[in-house]
Amino acid sequence: MRAVTRAALATTVLALAPTLAVIALTGPASSHGTMTNPASRVYTCYLEGPESPDTNACKAVVALGGTQPLYDWNEVNVANAAGQHRSIIPDGKLCSANRTKYAGLDLGRGDWPTTTLPASGAYTFRIRATAPHLGTWQLYITRPGYNPVTPLRWSDLEASPFLTVTNPAVTDGYYHLAGTIPSGHPGRHLIYMVWQRSDSPEAFYSCADVVLGGTVPSPSVSPSAPPSPSASPSAPPSPSASPSRSPSASPSAPPSSSPSASPTGSYPAWAPNVGYATGARVTYQGVVYACRQAHTSLSGWEPATTPALWVAV
Repeated sequence: MRAVTRAALATTVLALAPTLAVIALTGPASSHGTMTNPASRVYTCYLEGPESPDTNACKAVVALGGTQPLYDWNEVNVANAAGQHRSIIPDGKLCSANRTKYAGLDLGRGDWPTTTLPASGAYTFRIRATAPHLGTWQLYITRPGYNPVTPLRWSDLEASPFLTVTNPAVTDGYYHLAGTIPSGHPGRHLIYMVWQRSDSPEAFYSCADVVLGGTVPSPSVSPSAPPSPSASPSAPPSPSASPSRSPSASPSAPPSSSPSASPTGSYPAWAPNVGYATGARVTYQGVVYACRQAHTSLSGWEPATTPALWVAV
């Protein structure tokens, strides 16, 4: 009788296996988004390539927590935040939302890749929405004198958000938050996003390193050394459920062509759906950029918003 019972149980498990597999594969798809314009730390490192990131900051993220946090770039969240952000996320843990999985995002470093923004004035911030939800977005900026080598604290942020938007429309998979960059914050800063859902207590967070209207000032303290890979947690799960992205849009995709400088020394304007080789130069919004790694361009991957792909020269 016991043998019959075990056989029946095995048959039931086998019958449910396809369903369980679907549930397992679709689980991460409920992850919901991050800031892409300017690019958040986790999204920047994801674009560099989780298996072989380019910058030392992103290498340190992988050394500390493995590659899976970068594949899961759209789930830096707290399930039961319910608006209690300051009480549930301690100082020094804002970029990870106090989740061990994303601890690498909290590292105090002066070499986080940055996005250059205007010094002040109108600007449209963009959030990638892999699963749109109703809610309210609040964007904070760091106070004058902010130093990125210190893990972000609540006191590093201005007391009030400079932009609050409720239930913005989703266009082409992005929330577009039209606002104004506050004046009086030149140089290196961090923009902190809090996205509190109104249909759930869940909230999402992201840190975006920016330079407002100029070049990056040298940090007063050298960045912390990347942690040793041998000190990292247990091996991360395989990236079987990474966010969907067209293979042709991969930053590591081989270029199909690359514009070159004209005889006059000017460079072509950046355009989507063009293959750019490493070192290729383009102009975008009056600034010359050099390609950091070969890729095929896409709308949403403009040079000013993808520091993993372009650097101003």
